[in-house]
Amino acid sequence: MLSPERIQIPKNGRFVIPAAYRRALGLEGGGEVVLRLREGCLELEPAALALQRAREAVHKYARGRDLVAELLDERREEAAHD
Repeated sequence: MLSPERIQIPKNGRFVIPAAYRRALGLEGGGEVVLRLREGCLELEPAALALQRAREAVHKYARGRDLVAELLDERREEAAHD
């Protein structure tokens, strides 16, 4: 685990994520992140990891069902009634 670091945030609101943190997150060459504000703390997560966690969360409830196919079927039924 990395030690906490204190950084300055200038008036324009931009700041640099220290290199050790970027390496630990796999963001050495740049990348996309997801930001969350939770209980007064800013959380930063690589987008690929956030997507993986979301898929795992949905998978628990899907239990072998094809949720996309079910959604498309529902939309087709709704469109047929319009």
